[in-house]
Amino acid sequence: MNATALRRALGNSLVQAFLVVVGLIWLTPLAGLLLSSLRSTEDTARGGWWTALASPGQLSFDNYSALLGNDGITRAFWNTVLISVPTTVLVVVIAALAGYAFAWLDFPGRDPLFLLVVALLVVPVQIGLLPVAKLFGQLGLFGTIPGVVLFHVSYGLPFAIFLLRNYFAEMPKEMLEAARMDGGGEWRIFTRLVLPVGRPALASLAIFQFLWVWNDMLVALLFADSSAQPLTVELQSQIRQFGSNIDVLAPGAFLSLIVPVAVFFAFQRHFVQGVMAGSVK
Repeated sequence: MNATALRRALGNSLVQAFLVVVGLIWLTPLAGLLLSSLRSTEDTARGGWWTALASPGQLSFDNYSALLGNDGITRAFWNTVLISVPTTVLVVVIAALAGYAFAWLDFPGRDPLFLLVVALLVVPVQIGLLPVAKLFGQLGLFGTIPGVVLFHVSYGLPFAIFLLRNYFAEMPKEMLEAARMDGGGEWRIFTRLVLPVGRPALASLAIFQFLWVWNDMLVALLFADSSAQPLTVELQSQIRQFGSNIDVLAPGAFLSLIVPVAVFFAFQRHFVQGVMAGSVK
């Protein structure tokens, strides 16, 4: 092995070792939360979560049994699902349709309307909280899951449309013209050509939108009542009320964390493809 190959091998080894260290540091809080969720309140009071590594007999699923018996936590979990999934689907579908229209369809006012969409990106969420709350109160949507979903969709669309429009606009024009010459209509081109090619961007957008909504507390704290509040608000409420019920809070927090982590790793390949595609265009 010559000197150049040796330096390259050492460099690759150092990079891999560094990435392993970063990965372990990133996973440490997750591992700590998991072990804490499997320990009793007495064991938690006696020492930190790392003591379970030397005494695995501390670990059990009793806390998760208690979690399933907590009506507030389980209701909040399903509320979170009912908020996050419809919001993500609606944002991706509407943004894909609008992005294709702004990229490849000619209609009156297209460019000024797209500039308006871009301008909405700079509007902070906090500005619209009180006016939208008043409007939702008049419409009967305040405090309901549909109201929370509608708010997230309306504020998520500007960025989603901007992202997908720019991605779709980079597609080869000749590819779409060839499809039109073969007799394909706009809807057929959109569903059979644009969506499959744009799958990495759609997956990336879906991941970001899902994580944003799943972890949100500000909007839900204002727009959801006690029967519609998601997991983030319920956990915060239980911390404020009880403070020391770690046997419920730890598994609840781990449940709140593991779902977005699982979603990210499930769509990791598409996410990486979308990032790489955006970097080379």
